[in-house]
Amino acid sequence: MTDAAVFIAQVRALGVRIALDDFGAGASSFGYLKNLAVDVLKIDGQFIRNLTEDRLNDATVRCFVEVAQVIGVKTIAEFVDRPETLARLREIGIDFAQGYLLHRPEPIENILKA
Repeated sequence: MTDAAVFIAQVRALGVRIALDDFGAGASSFGYLKNLAVDVLKIDGQFIRNLTEDRLNDATVRCFVEVAQVIGVKTIAEFVDRPETLARLREIGIDFAQGYLLHRPEPIENILKA
């Protein structure tokens, strides 16, 4: 953990922003926030899937957003694949979203041509 914190400090000094990926997937996620200076929490897709049908997922994502606001970092929701999910994420206060609803994966060459 100490090595990770030092590395993060070094790359942040170069202007690189750091995202904590799959946030919430492991029990240690909240502990990482105490020790690592991150800029973004990327919320694990297991909490985004069925967000509008699963009250526990909804409550969990709201909790993550509140924690992110307390520590001053942005949030990204993974696996956004339905308009109603995106609408709920906006209501909750998620900063950014990614998923098939917004853009399907494609070769980098196609994106660079645009």
